Amino acid sequence: MATENKNLSAYDKASIPNAKDLRFGIVVSEWNSEITEGLFNGAVAALLDCGTQKDNIIRFNVPGSFELPLGCKKMIESQNVDAVLAIGSVIQGETKHFDFVCSATSQGIMDLNLQTDTPVIFCVLTDNTLQQAIDRSGGKHGNKGTEAAIAAIKMATLGK
Repeated sequence: MATENKNLSAYDKASIPNAKDLRFGIVVSEWNSEITEGLFNGAVAALLDCGTQKDNIIRFNVPGSFELPLGCKKMIESQNVDAVLAIGSVIQGETKHFDFVCSATSQGIMDLNLQTDTPVIFCVLTDNTLQQAIDRSGGKHGNKGTEAAIAAIKMATLGK
């Protein structure tokens, strides 16, 4: 397990660029909201800790992870953000639906990264169980939202 020996919430603040003048969009899936709200809270806390002004964090909600790419595209087009975090949670079920949603979501987010100059950070948990999602959204492995926020700051300042 990739996160077994890593705390997703750990970062060295001294090595992170100051985010005071940056604007971030966060697009949050409403599906599995108990997980996505934890990821959102972790992301916001990290952005604020690294200097982002509260007014420079813009949130859009979308129904599910499959809708994240379009939500992110709309965020980029309308909000003048330096980076976007796509937050979702897909938990394995009994059908192939999981595979299709995960594949389409990751492909859509990657496409946005190649089609625009605005980084879109993949913060979509694709877990086998609800417990794994809980463990990665503020539980025993920390918070993937925190990790995604740090990635967003780094990508927003890349080359500057």
